[in-house]
Amino acid sequence: MLLGVDTGGTFTDFVYINEAGVHIHKVLSTPNAPEKAILQGIADLGVDVESLRIVHGSTVATNAVLEKKGVRCCFVTNHGLADMLTIGRQARKELYNLNPPITEPPVPAELCLETGGRVSAQGELIEPLTEKQIALMLEAINELVPQSVAINLLFSFLDDEAEKRLEKAIPAGIFVSRSSKVLAEYKEYERGMATWLNAYVGPLVMGYLERLMQSVKASSISVMQSSGGTIAAEQAGEQAVRMLLSGPAGGLMAALHIGKLAGFKRLLTLDMGGTSTDVALLDGEISLTNEGKIEGYPVAVPMVDMHTIGAGGGSIAYVDTGGLLCVGPESAGALPGPACYGKGGGKVTVTDANVYLGRISTQYFLGGDMRLDKIASDQVMESLALELGCQPEEAAKGVIKLANEHMARALRVISVQRGIDPRPYALMTFGGAGGLHVCALADALGMKTAIVPINSGVLSAFGMLAAPRSRELSRSLLAELSIDLTDNIETGFASLVKEGQAELVAEGLSVKDIKVRYVVDLRYVGQSYTLPIPWENASSAIVNFHAMHNNRYGHELDLSVELVNLRVSLSGEMPKPHLIMQTTRPKDSDAPFETDKGMRIYQRKKLMSNDVIRGEALIVEQVATTYLAPSWQCEVDHIGNLVLTKLVTQEQA
Repeated sequence: MLLGVDTGGTFTDFVYINEAGVHIHKVLSTPNAPEKAILQGIADLGVDVESLRIVHGSTVATNAVLEKKGVRCCFVTNHGLADMLTIGRQARKELYNLNPPITEPPVPAELCLETGGRVSAQGELIEPLTEKQIALMLEAINELVPQSVAINLLFSFLDDEAEKRLEKAIPAGIFVSRSSKVLAEYKEYERGMATWLNAYVGPLVMGYLERLMQSVKASSISVMQSSGGTIAAEQAGEQAVRMLLSGPAGGLMAALHIGKLAGFKRLLTLDMGGTSTDVALLDGEISLTNEGKIEGYPVAVPMVDMHTIGAGGGSIAYVDTGGLLCVGPESAGALPGPACYGKGGGKVTVTDANVYLGRISTQYFLGGDMRLDKIASDQVMESLALELGCQPEEAAKGVIKLANEHMARALRVISVQRGIDPRPYALMTFGGAGGLHVCALADALGMKTAIVPINSGVLSAFGMLAAPRSRELSRSLLAELSIDLTDNIETGFASLVKEGQAELVAEGLSVKDIKVRYVVDLRYVGQSYTLPIPWENASSAIVNFHAMHNNRYGHELDLSVELVNLRVSLSGEMPKPHLIMQTTRPKDSDAPFETDKGMRIYQRKKLMSNDVIRGEALIVEQVATTYLAPSWQCEVDHIGNLVLTKLVTQEQA
């Protein structure tokens, strides 16, 4: 039996699969103790946990970074480099702002410690690490009383002996993050940030997972990584930095899986929850990046390539000092939530605007299990309209229009701004609020096709069950790429594969079932940035690099090609969730619907394959609502997805 869990900022989503089929559920999240919501959901579903495999996405690491509520952490580096994380790359957010706001350094100066153990860029020892220096570091740690320590010495990816000695000396009970283990790559700032982030949130993640494993005696518990693969909960705490996009990665895995089943390879995805919205572009596979950021911090570990904005169903609408309407990024969260939740929320949210306009049915919200307070929603909307000097309906439409523009802009960032025309793609929206905005967003980008997948409101939880167990490992190897370097490359790859296989075998996989993919990061000599090239041999890698550089930047150079990093992806596929074929409705019979104040309302569970709905309507289900705009039609496909297409008007024809 399988249980996928996605812990979001507002709701915790569940997808439970057993012999009887697929069961879905939602409960309000418990941010201070996420495991409580999971336990509540398991109890509500009546699940026998002893024979259960749980895969879940956690926001513990993400929220700790976003809210700057990580643990007290010491940063240990070489002499003269204590300010490494504070100085960073000296990149200014606002190029022409001569008085930028002062930001707090990631690690306060008093928690930055310096020591020996320095090697050169060639791996030669420059300053040895002495026992006296280790003793001084331990003395400082005893005085500062940190919960964790991040160790980041220069060029430790070439020689990590000093880092290992420091790690071994640190007293038990203190979480240790070592850069040569977290990210064995060059660029000391990015490696240092990844190592610090891992130490900053590691104890919180480890504590949460330990509580979860003690509370839920399941046969196995795995956690989704930012790269789209899972890792055993017992190992996840030490790799907390790899969980910063845990939930969103699950959504992309499900989108990829369902898109292929539905016959759509090229997708723009939009995952709209209560707190944030994530957008990504899929072209037959999930793209990974090593240049991701969270809260302005670079995260150089592999993560799904997506763009996130602070716009969701719970985003708060307000009037600024200039009298203009604004929406987000502040969210009402789970408590108190939108005003219509009836939990004391006193501000207009995007959800309240949808309720006011009749695009969310108060009768069928969460399958009728959660009653909405429309009176409270109307009251806050009237107050906002009074501030704006307009009618409440105009104010509600303004909130929706502004939220849509924020999301449309995010979709353009991931497509148009990268030179990709979104119109040939299908827009797949999911998350609890995605279906309410799908038609307007497709219109904004000139797209003619959209998809609201089966179980769209809990798709990220479904994706947890479609994800393979995996590892993404890397190591820097800087040299001019040539055939003569092949032996060194193959040796480096073999070492990484051995390490990854050992971890996956410990999770119960067989070596013969583990797939391995090899990639090299290449650049022209003198460049700073690299391109990832699949590895077969040196000659083909060089040819493919020139071609990719020309495709990406419009030119190629007559320069030598330099190898920077070796990367291996190891994955062991798990059984994919099975989707049942839909029943077809007899000919000459229409899908049943009811009318509420002139709006047609269809229950999604009563729709069958080939059912067609044209014009304005609501399609309600247990965990989401789809608003079908007047100029769109919806057809149900063979597995229950809603495939939306733009209707052609007489003027357009």
